[in-house]
Amino acid sequence: MKSMEEMIKAAQAAAETIQKQMTETQGKLDSLEVEGLSGGGLVKIRCSAKGRVIGVAIDDSLMQPSEKSILEDLIAAAYNDARVKADSVAGEEMAKAQQGMGLPPGFQLPF
Repeated sequence: MKSMEEMIKAAQAAAETIQKQMTETQGKLDSLEVEGLSGGGLVKIRCSAKGRVIGVAIDDSLMQPSEKSILEDLIAAAYNDARVKADSVAGEEMAKAQQGMGLPPGFQLPF
């Protein structure tokens, strides 16, 4: 039978391994890209799965002073579309990482 000290050391080692794997997964999220669209593709925003904006593409047809408010709304809508996709990709990656560690789906780590 293991002593209490051995069990505590094993638990600490397991926690450190989980922390390392979660940190690696968080780092991976910044390298995964999603694209948000609005206006039928007239405005596109590329974001990392962590929500960092990588790039914005605006169709030339929207580059008119009279279209300024529409363009602003489309940019916000494209970002929100990308954010939803980023959250989905992030959730999938975190679920994969947790499965790899043998944790139940939806388990919240106290980090």
